[in-house]
Amino acid sequence: MTDSDEGTRDDAGDADGDGHDHGGHEPHREEFGEDPVGHTRATAGMTVSELVDGYGDAGIGAAAVNEAGDVLAEMFENDDCTVFLSLAGAMVPAGMRRIVADLIRDGYVDALVTTGANLTHDAIEAIGGKHHHGRTHDPEKSLREHDEGLRDEGVDRIYNVYLPQEHFAEFEGHLREEVFPELEGEDAVSIADLTRELGRANAEVNERDDVPEGPGVAAAAYECDVPIYCPAVQDSVLGLQAWMYAQTADFTLDALADMTELTDLAFEADDAGCLLVGGGVPKNFTLQTMLVTPRAYDYAVQITMDPEATGGLSGATLEEARSWGKLEKDARNASVYGDATVMLPMLIAAARERVE
Repeated sequence: MTDSDEGTRDDAGDADGDGHDHGGHEPHREEFGEDPVGHTRATAGMTVSELVDGYGDAGIGAAAVNEAGDVLAEMFENDDCTVFLSLAGAMVPAGMRRIVADLIRDGYVDALVTTGANLTHDAIEAIGGKHHHGRTHDPEKSLREHDEGLRDEGVDRIYNVYLPQEHFAEFEGHLREEVFPELEGEDAVSIADLTRELGRANAEVNERDDVPEGPGVAAAAYECDVPIYCPAVQDSVLGLQAWMYAQTADFTLDALADMTELTDLAFEADDAGCLLVGGGVPKNFTLQTMLVTPRAYDYAVQITMDPEATGGLSGATLEEARSWGKLEKDARNASVYGDATVMLPMLIAAARERVE
């Protein structure tokens, strides 16, 4: 029998060229390796790190969480790695304040890039204010009526978190009495100078007034000499108050002054890593730092809920960042898609358990 009689057969046993093996032979697969999916266990008493380790046996989002935990642990373990933490979204009002402050105090963060909103809410808690559990709507009212009622009662809503408006008045007094006067009369100050002074004031008032809640993120950064960069500080109550104070006082912020300090930090790093929580200005500001240095990030982990298909920075993949030269070609990176208030504590707990 000739080839023409039986049809042309390739090495995989595909007799009719349709891509399938009809002869019982194993097909030749370029992209396939023997790595079957396992099944994660969830048992009483297991640690967060054990759970995240188990995710490595699974697929889809669980596998990404496992990879992110590995990258984060390696980044934290590397004593020569300068770690940049980018923090966007309502992470402080949502209850993530202590996680970030502990990371700073325990030496895992070398620079924080965040929003003026997070710093505002951090200071409110440092001086005695509290955020409260709320709800997104009242089932007995329309959505509009629910928020109109909150407006009448002087309560601001951040999804399912409530904040009484009087705390903003207390925050304004804190800035005008404890923070801004210390910066008045000098040359234009950097935003990092402002956040450093805010951290000092938060710590002092917190201790002086014996506030039950801890002094928080800015205070931890001040005490540990970790700079806080806030590139869009104008987009917050902190920025609004700084602008209002500047109308009648010798007080000026220099929005570009932080660039030299931040770039120097990146230049001097032996290795560099970033943890990007959410997107927006903090994410881009953190990544773009590497565009003016001869290096790029060696490690990167991001937590986001934004899709990449919109072309927006918040959902842009870390692979895309590699094309810009923001990540090294051989950088270890992982992206986790989900609510940062769920994913951040899990990843930090897993990474810290592995390191410590």
